[in-house]
Amino acid sequence: MPSLNDAMKAWNNPVEMLRNSQAGMYVYPVVTPEFQNWRNEQAAWRETAVLFDQSHHMDEVIVEGPQATEFLSHHGINSFANFDLNRAKHFVPVTPNGHVIGDHIIFREREDKYILVGRAPTSNWLMFAAAWGKWNVRLRHDPRSPSRPEGERVIREHYRYQIQGPDAPKIFEKMNGGPIPDIKFFHVDWIKVGSKKVQALRHGMSGAPGLEIWGPYKDKDYIHSVILESAREAGVNLVQCGSRAYSTNTLESGWIPSPLPGIYTGDGMLADYRDWLGADMYEAAGAIGGSFVSDNIEDYYVNPFELGYNFYIGWKKDDFIGKAALEKIKAEGATRKKVTFEWNRDDVLKVIASGFEDGLPYKWIDFPQPNYASSSADMVMRDGQKVGMSMFNGYSWNERCMLSLGVVNNDVEVGDVLTLIWGEPDDTAKTSTEKHRQAEIRVRVAPTPYAKEARETYADSWRTKAAQ
Repeated sequence: MPSLNDAMKAWNNPVEMLRNSQAGMYVYPVVTPEFQNWRNEQAAWRETAVLFDQSHHMDEVIVEGPQATEFLSHHGINSFANFDLNRAKHFVPVTPNGHVIGDHIIFREREDKYILVGRAPTSNWLMFAAAWGKWNVRLRHDPRSPSRPEGERVIREHYRYQIQGPDAPKIFEKMNGGPIPDIKFFHVDWIKVGSKKVQALRHGMSGAPGLEIWGPYKDKDYIHSVILESAREAGVNLVQCGSRAYSTNTLESGWIPSPLPGIYTGDGMLADYRDWLGADMYEAAGAIGGSFVSDNIEDYYVNPFELGYNFYIGWKKDDFIGKAALEKIKAEGATRKKVTFEWNRDDVLKVIASGFEDGLPYKWIDFPQPNYASSSADMVMRDGQKVGMSMFNGYSWNERCMLSLGVVNNDVEVGDVLTLIWGEPDDTAKTSTEKHRQAEIRVRVAPTPYAKEARETYADSWRTKAAQ
């Protein structure tokens, strides 16, 4: 079976390979694109309540065994010192060179059992690490549902629903048959959904009150029906969210979901990892999109300081992968920080209008989210010099503007107006990209999180830390 290393040998550099990916559009699978329309669905998490079906677009990895805690602590930056039962964390692994691989939400179910949920790069890294290091752990991997199931039945280990919005508590009380426990942010407790007892995580992806619940996949239809019936009985306009609107909630809350995993360079463990990864896996088949083109793949990497994750780092741990590299970055000081970019209305309209004119148009902006690559990198300029990189973009009906998340040099301030280069500089083989020309779009640097609700109501977390 060809490996990632084998695939890379066919190209001049990894950037060229990923910019010419044939994977097509990045797909959020199985869940219907729109239940009502994506505008109503976005508005629901601010105004009433929204139901997210998260059962299909994320990997799940179950880690258990005598060394489960030691294994995960060694392969993530997080401190596990206060990680008690019925808690959750935002788990972030980095390479030995300190580059972010991805992230997962990690739940501790027993002293020796954890469940991790998120995108493929972190799952793949942990699967490899368990074998490479000979740990006394057992891993069970339930990969995300197929992007294009073509009518085949899809079955997962667990269903996963999230309900959030200002009216969500009324639904919880109906589901539970009475008041639910007072669950602290990122803590887990048990509630009832009809006749079923389920685990519930206190969470909220755009700042509104919310719970995430999960259980055996065979119960999915029953749980779904009870949620909808409970909303009706509570008199709440619960709006089901389709896959088109789902990905955009993070624009308001400030989480960058798809940084390029920093695994394409480096020797030792990383070289072995590239030999382990198959040529058909996410890291080889994924795509880089955007105006930023560099021959050096490391120019696309990010570290935890740049994403606002530095306060997770368990410096007191004896050792973990990447610790020495992160200590060096801390001593030298990170050179970039995460921000939100607010796109200029007139410039966006100019890009859209070109699709109705003769000649080569600008790169099309899909609404609500131009998800044409698994990782995005658009140049952000000041006086002709690159000062940042836009990494995830989309339109917010709630804010009535186009937003993106990314990183900028430390000397860039909130309120500065910069120029984002939209569109690719040349033709690539990406099937998700039409022939187009580039556009200059003015962007105003704004806080992260962008939504006032998220900045003011999130518990103490990376989001509030970043906003201070």
